[in-house]
Amino acid sequence: MEINEENLKEILERQRKEYQDYLGVIFEDFKSKTGLLAESTEGIQRQLISIRDMVAKNTEDIEIIKADIQFIKQELKRTVDQDEFNALEKRVMLLEKKFSDFK
Repeated sequence: MEINEENLKEILERQRKEYQDYLGVIFEDFKSKTGLLAESTEGIQRQLISIRDMVAKNTEDIEIIKADIQFIKQELKRTVDQDEFNALEKRVMLLEKKFSDFK
């Protein structure tokens, strides 16, 4: 086959068309993969939002638990103090009774 200007234009046109088709296929593949990536990113974002909400709720619950523990500790200290007070009260009553017996 002899290459002249008209044949060369035809060959170049055909190669350009093939190249454009090839680029179209590559573009469509890239577009579909980018779409999949966007979908999975949205899924990850939803999961992160869910985890963030759980952490916020757990933080609130922990604060409530800490407050309850503080209250329980104070009540326990008060209870021990009450027991000691009762023991002292009994001792004072015994001393008062012994003192009144001396008179």
